Amino acid sequence: MGENKKPKKKLKIALVIICALIIIAIPVCYYLVYISYNHLTVNSYDINSDKINSSVKFVVIGDLHDNTFKDDDRELLKQIKEQNPDFIIADGDILNDDSENSDIAMSFIKRLVKIAPVYYALGNHELEYMENQHSEKLLDEIKSTGATLLEMEYKDIKVNGVDIRIGGMYGYAFDPNGTTKRDDMGDGIYDFLTEFEDTSSYKIMMSHRPDSFVFGEASKAWDIDLVVSSHDHGGQVIVPFLGGLYGGDQGYFPEYIHGLYKKDNMQLLITSGLGSNTQKLPRFNNVPEIMVVNLKK
Repeated sequence: MGENKKPKKKLKIALVIICALIIIAIPVCYYLVYISYNHLTVNSYDINSDKINSSVKFVVIGDLHDNTFKDDDRELLKQIKEQNPDFIIADGDILNDDSENSDIAMSFIKRLVKIAPVYYALGNHELEYMENQHSEKLLDEIKSTGATLLEMEYKDIKVNGVDIRIGGMYGYAFDPNGTTKRDDMGDGIYDFLTEFEDTSSYKIMMSHRPDSFVFGEASKAWDIDLVVSSHDHGGQVIVPFLGGLYGGDQGYFPEYIHGLYKKDNMQLLITSGLGSNTQKLPRFNNVPEIMVVNLKK
């Protein structure tokens, strides 16, 4: 009789432990999702270049996805302002492809330009939003905020005595074979990149998808100092000790997902962004990021 009771007792203990772990796990998981949409972190990166003769500071934000933070984004804007940036890069997906309108995104950008000049790059959600609306009205709405919209365009600026060429391009910087042959690259991308790289200024390319430059010959072929991207939300789900779970064309546990990388002839800077649209999995253990970049000699 005693021997039969022991297995039952062990089973009860195991069930109690499992239930206790579930009870603990539920609020922990809720918290890790909550902070991934509501808390903010500021991460700073120093980049050195012989082309920089005095310090330049800029902020990178991306993937807002119509996410609104506490007090109507006041804390988000306050923290950006506290960085005292020379300019700000809004690197796409500021709204969602299925947004009813652009009001939330454009209201945010209007307040952002009061802090510093804003350079806006299109993401896949801006492009899909315009397709869904059967209109390119969004382009005029972005420009009306006072931001400088750059898509297959660039602008030469001088910041603290430093010459900078900043451009924006959503397309892939390589052809279907991974090469950079003019005849195989569509939509005038080859000509745009060739013209963009023809300067002695420090060159920053806003490319919403890091995939546009991490594959094929792109990082070897183009003379670009810094590519700034977002898109992959830092992997969406941050797995302890393993990092971001998924990254677009890069697949699971991607190599180029968040932070500063050196790849062949260029540096690649990727922000984990500020939100996400409806996904199979929510942002998890993934605090929204304000990225601060310090260009130095």
